[in-house]
Formats: sequence, structure tokens, C-alpha cells
Amino acid sequence: MTGLPPLREVIAAHGLAARKSLGQHFLLDLNLTGRIARSAGDLTEGSVIEIGPGPGGLTRALLDAGATHVVAVERDDRAVVIQHEIAAAYPGRLEIIAADALEVDCAALGSAPRRVVANLPYNISTVLLLAFLRRINAFETLVLMFQKEVVDRLGAVPRSPDYGRLSVITQWLCAVRPLFNVDRRAFTPPPTVTSTVVRLDPRPEPLAPARFATLERVTAAAFGQRRKMLRSSLKSLGDSEALIDAAGLLPTARAEEIDVAGFCALAQALDAAEASALR
Repeated sequence: MTGLPPLREVIAAHGLAARKSLGQHFLLDLNLTGRIARSAGDLTEGSVIEIGPGPGGLTRALLDAGATHVVAVERDDRAVVIQHEIAAAYPGRLEIIAADALEVDCAALGSAPRRVVANLPYNISTVLLLAFLRRINAFETLVLMFQKEVVDRLGAVPRSPDYGRLSVITQWLCAVRPLFNVDRRAFTPPPTVTSTVVRLDPRPEPLAPARFATLERVTAAAFGQRRKMLRSSLKSLGDSEALIDAAGLLPTARAEEIDVAGFCALAQALDAAEASALR
């Protein structure tokens, strides 16, 4: 580790007690951070983007795995100081962005091929994921850690209890591959849940044609009342029966029964109906 002190010493020296308001849970197990870094594949080209590096365990692992350019986005001033210490130990390979990740366009950071590898702050993890998905063509792959229940939702199939809006939008754009679970005891402080590392590989083309914003509207309406039939749950979008008919679906079906292609057909039907109304 190029002479850098152990992570626990770094945390103590900088008073880096985890802040609940920032969703911080620090991963200190170097075997795990190394495994996460290797899961992203070849890091020697392009840039690796890390969100919320904290004391820098994963940052070090990415650099040790051969990453030639790591961009660390960190809003906690205490952790920013630590990142500068790591940068000094790996000259020219670590760029630090002192900012809130929610206010940063990660798709514009570094150079292609871009990989996002991060233990995301739990309190903003799904918001960040949706931001990545909106610009998915900018990324080569995403290797992310979430609460296990979130990863279960990402890969869920129709007619399963975890299937929902996030399942549809993620699978529409990416192949979802859960990699391994991380026990809560691996973190400081331990969260109350098990975490899971997942790899999301962007598809060459989305599973079916649709506009992102419209697909969000359709899935929000449908899963917002997931126990109701589509003819009821989609009423907020207009003539629900006409939309469902145009999409080739049954009005008595429920959101949890509709696959990704079906929701894309609904999104296309909604766009067509609204375009027609403007003529």
C-alpha cells in the first residue's frame, strides 16, 4: 500500500467518525475492497469513478488493481483531506472532486471507457443509480454496493414480490449480475442490513424502444397502485383503456405481471397519444 497507514489509523487521525446524515458505513476489509475493484475488469484504460470514498479503502484497492485514473467524488471535508494523502502516494493517478455527488454529472468526469465502482451512501443510492441510468451510454460498467434488498429489486422478474419500477428501468438498459453479499460486520459502523455488490453492464441497445422520462411516468403510475388493474392504475396518464389497447396488453393485468417490453409499449403508446393531442 505504498507506505500508507492502516485504515483504522487514518480514521482515528482524522476524526472520521461515520455520519448518519451522509449515509456513511466504512468498508475496511482489504480483501473485500480488492475483490470489488477486480470485479470491474481491466482498469488500465479510461477512468474509474468512485462516489463517497470515505477513508479510502476502495480507492487504494482500485489504484492497486491498476487503475490509471481514479476520480473520487467526496462531499465530506474530512475524507477529502484523506484523499489528498492517497493522491500523494499514487502521483498523477487520483483526481479529487470535493462536491455532492447529486450535483455532479458523473458521465462528464474523466475519459472513456468510464467505470463507476462505489460503495454508495445508502441514503442516496437509488437516486444516484437513476442518474447513472439516464446517462448509461457514457459508462462501460457499474460495480456498485447497495443494501441487499435493493439488488433483489434490480434483478427481480415479473410476478415476484421484489419486481417494481426500479427493476424495469434497470433491466431495460443493463444486464444485472449480483456478485456477492457483504456481511454487515465488515463495516464500521455496521449497518442494520446485509449489503450486496452488483455489476450492471449497459446493453448495446435498450431491450425495447422507449423514452426514459415516459417510461418513468408509466412505471410510477403502474407500481404506485400495484395491486390495482392497469385500467385503474394508469388513469392518471389519460385514457388508460386506449393506452393499454395500443400496447397490446390486458386491462385486467396488474403492474407486477407486465415485463419490460410491455412497459416500453405503454410508454410508446403514451408518447403517441400525447403527440396526437397536440396536433
